[in-house]
Amino acid sequence: MVIPTFPETRMSKRLRNSEVCADCSSSDPRWASVNRGVLICDECCGVHRSLGRHNSQVRHLSNTPWPPTQLQMVQTLYNNGANAIWEHTLLDPSSMTSGKRKPNPQDKVHPNKTEFVKSKYQMLAFVHRLPCRDDDSTAAADLSKQLHSSVRTGNLETCLRLLSLGAQANYFHPEKGNTPLHIAAKAGQVCQAELLCVYGADPGAPDSNGKTPIHYARQAGHQDLADRLMEIQYELTDRLAFYLCGRKPDHKNGQHFIIPQMADSSLELTEFAKAAKRKLQSLSDHLFEELAMDVYDEVDRRETDAVWLATQNHSTLVTETTVVPFLPVNPEYSSTRNQGRQKLARFNAHEFATLVIDILSDAKRRQQGNSVSSPKDNVEVFFKSVGSRHGSESQEIDQPDYDSVASDEDTDTDLRVGKADRAKSLDSDLSDGPISVQEFLEVKNALSASEAKIQELMKANSNLSEELRLMQKKASKFDKQSSVSDGDYDNTVNESDLDDSGFGRRCRLRSSGWMGESGSIPELDDHESEPDPSLPSTEDVIRKTEQITKNIQELLRAAQENKHESFIPCAERIHVAVNEMAALFPKRPRSETVRSSLRLLTSSANRLQSECKKASLLESSPPADVQLVTQQVIQCAYDIAKAAKQLVTITTKENNN
Repeated sequence: MVIPTFPETRMSKRLRNSEVCADCSSSDPRWASVNRGVLICDECCGVHRSLGRHNSQVRHLSNTPWPPTQLQMVQTLYNNGANAIWEHTLLDPSSMTSGKRKPNPQDKVHPNKTEFVKSKYQMLAFVHRLPCRDDDSTAAADLSKQLHSSVRTGNLETCLRLLSLGAQANYFHPEKGNTPLHIAAKAGQVCQAELLCVYGADPGAPDSNGKTPIHYARQAGHQDLADRLMEIQYELTDRLAFYLCGRKPDHKNGQHFIIPQMADSSLELTEFAKAAKRKLQSLSDHLFEELAMDVYDEVDRRETDAVWLATQNHSTLVTETTVVPFLPVNPEYSSTRNQGRQKLARFNAHEFATLVIDILSDAKRRQQGNSVSSPKDNVEVFFKSVGSRHGSESQEIDQPDYDSVASDEDTDTDLRVGKADRAKSLDSDLSDGPISVQEFLEVKNALSASEAKIQELMKANSNLSEELRLMQKKASKFDKQSSVSDGDYDNTVNESDLDDSGFGRRCRLRSSGWMGESGSIPELDDHESEPDPSLPSTEDVIRKTEQITKNIQELLRAAQENKHESFIPCAERIHVAVNEMAALFPKRPRSETVRSSLRLLTSSANRLQSECKKASLLESSPPADVQLVTQQVIQCAYDIAKAAKQLVTITTKENNN
């Protein structure tokens, strides 16, 4: 049976070419803010994403599959002037209360566009304000009653205006005994139902007789709307499942959950994994729902990052627009929860997939009515157990909202601590079902053979270490006997110092010194080389970075189009560009930040080659296996782009001083 998914509806290019960005009037906007009902350009989208999904929910117009009715809702709002709701005081000079002006396309992202977008959507500085009343709750109730009456019509912008003023999408009318979504479903107002659900309306909320909006739609003969409301009701778990295995449940036939399984799920869980799972299962329903919503937001961040990287031109990664490295702070959440949300960005693909599967499994268990043992009072225990694997300490509520896990300074620590976990995750894939006994035995035999090989290598390494010790002893003895002065040597390059290409080996130390087998910077003793404070010119670094990012774009396009045969050539070009960029810098920079960025740059390039080779061998594997490796490829590309941007920032700052 084929599991149905949303039709891949996209906005036509002709229509988009006739529109402009709602925030800066740039032509051909390629993104939409779903909950604001506006179209936005790439630069303004970067600011929207930094505000968090609680302020703006962004989707790409052509590279993201849309539910058809949701896209219709956004188009209708934009065409009917929804932007005027968010810029009311800018359009009405008589009520102008601030000196803010709308930025132009040529204005800088920071601070011009950033400050305007934050004022417009985060502070709601330009929204029409109602006269102040003594009782705010009465005003909110009046607005919600107006919303309850308006949703039976097709006037979307009126309902959006009421929602912007504080009307509640889940308002339960005390006299009517139902919510606005019940009314929209009964009237068959599909776009109104979409708008209400974007603002948090619950398709499963019962009326005074126990009937949900889904029942209302079916009784009124709106079967398509009822099916769509069913999909929205399970949107959270559907998206988590689709993120892992590319499939969604068949709700029409009563299938509401798909629980993917890890390829190594038949192996015994570690004590840590068992403890983490017990803590997850012990959460109260309310706190489990909060955790599931946070993971949903993290899935959205990762997927949007992938689309963002795939759709930017080769120069944007060295400008002010970039990916969002972790979930932005939501001021309505506690400091502890915000820190936990940020820690999700540290999970590698294998760890995050395991968490998603556990959440899906427990969501299904809870829906079936199984009791929850020993509820916990806070979700912090789960993130503490995860944070301990990364060497992080427990966080207190009075600490800063932005946890150190997301800072650039912790990149090296993250790489070192997560090295073992990443190595394991590279070989761990997803499958649609558990592995067979035969497959398990094959894996077990392979592990035994690998262990024997490791023992042989350890023995050989021990022998080599002993030989090296003897050679060092002889060399030390020879140095004591030798008294030749430096002046006895000339600077002529001997044939023994030339490689096959005719270049002196000594001359190549600077370019090759960064690249060990693991891509790390070799540690040099003080007597070999003093720290070099010099840095290359900003223009050279930007030029090399543009080469890197251009190649990254080719790789991401290949990933998006499932052209896995193009992975290896793209990775090789990226590796060459990374080597050329590393060669610009001194062999031993004085700045620790430069060394850290170069470590991240080169190690990610080496890891990218390994992942691309692995992807080329998975052509006949299940889609879930290929998807996991592709996620690793995208993560490597992101790390390379991040390191390159750091180097551009550092050289620009130092050269301008």
